[in-house]
This record gives sequence, C-alpha cells and structure tokens, in this order.
Amino acid sequence: MNLPPVVSADEWKAAREELLVKEKELTRARDALAAERRRMPRLAVEKEYRFEGTDGPLSLADLFGGRRQLIVYRFFFDPDVNGFPEKGCPGCSFGADQVAHLAHLNARDTTLVFASRAPQADIARLKERMGWNIPWFTITDDFDKDFDVDEWHGTNVFFKDDAGDIFRTYFVDKRGDEQMGSTWNYLDITPLGRQEIWEDSPEGYPQTQAYVWWNRHDEYDEPTRFEHAISEATASQRGARST
Repeated sequence: MNLPPVVSADEWKAAREELLVKEKELTRARDALAAERRRMPRLAVEKEYRFEGTDGPLSLADLFGGRRQLIVYRFFFDPDVNGFPEKGCPGCSFGADQVAHLAHLNARDTTLVFASRAPQADIARLKERMGWNIPWFTITDDFDKDFDVDEWHGTNVFFKDDAGDIFRTYFVDKRGDEQMGSTWNYLDITPLGRQEIWEDSPEGYPQTQAYVWWNRHDEYDEPTRFEHAISEATASQRGARST
C-alpha cells in the first residue's frame, strides 16, 4: 500500500482545514441541489394501483399512512431472485440494514415503505429473520413497470395534497439509492424537504426552527425538557446553523 506520509500535528491540522473547505462546498452544493429538487414539477398519478398488505388489499393512497409524503423503495424480493424465498436481493438487503428509525421520518409527515412481488407470508418471514420493521407491501399490478422499477431497484417519492390527489415528485435509482438510509437523505428527496427554516424552499412551505422537532424516537408524542432546549426562548444560546 502506498500510504500517505506521516506529518506533524500542525501539518495534519493544516491539511484537515484545507479539505474542510471543499467539504463545506460539497455540503452547500448538496443543499442547493435539494432546494432545486423541491421545485421539480409534479406528475399526477391517475391510475389506481393495488397492493397487498398484512391485512388485505390497499391502494397507493393507503400506503401514505395518513401522511402527506410517501417514499416507496422497490426491494427485489421476487421468485426470480437467487435464494428466494429464504433470501432477498443482497444489495436491497444491505440498504435495508441502513434505514434509520422511522419515527423521525414520520415526525416530518413522511412515510417510508418497501414494495416487492413476493407474497406477504414470505415477506413476513424475511422481516422477522432480518429484524426489519419497515412496512412492506406486495405489488399486484403494473406499479413497478409504470414507475421504472420493474427491472431494477429504485426509490419513488409521492405527495398527496389536501384534495387527496397523488403526485409523483422524484425518482432515484442505481448509485443514487446507495445514499438512502439516513433520515436526512430521505427528507432531502421529498418535495417538502427537511421543513426547517434555513432551507431554501418555495413560499408557503411548512418550516420550523432547526432542531425544534428533533427528538428521541420514542418521545415524539411526549413533552420533554428537550422541548425547552430547542424552543424559541433559547435560540440565542445555540448560535447560527453551521454550514
């Protein structure tokens, strides 16, 4: 291995600060890209799609779980996957292991689900074996073909307005999917984003102070001392958001 040189503490710090400039540039570029993504046009979903869940058939609207935003990951767990039904796609399984606690997405009015061609009984066994608790539904019609995930994995994002109309707002696949898993990356591909006031979003989008909604995953419905720590009254003690 052709390893980098060993340097003094001062030289290491200088190298770190030089790299940090580029890292901050990347962070700002990523924020700008997410802002552009929030301004993408919407595509109306006019067909009725049906899925199978643990309690029977559901519509695409049902998958939202009462929230405004829906992220659907097409997980390859089908009869033509090597090792089926004991095993799902290795890459999809790798990704599923990285998914953060869903309570944080739910707190931003967002639902994440998986969809596959496998029957519910096989999905249930795989979920139990792997320790996954992500809602997972069976595709029963042309949903995967219509949304570009019939031959490969992919992540589709949908938005439901107050009238109940559903729109496709974003799609990512291939290496774009490997970024998924964290709450932040999921929110950054949604039409409403992280919904924090520092974001560059269109006028009227829901936004709250940064940190104000963050919580332990089992305390979102319970008042805690944390609420005071991130309240408007203590905002001056926290300083500006780091970029």
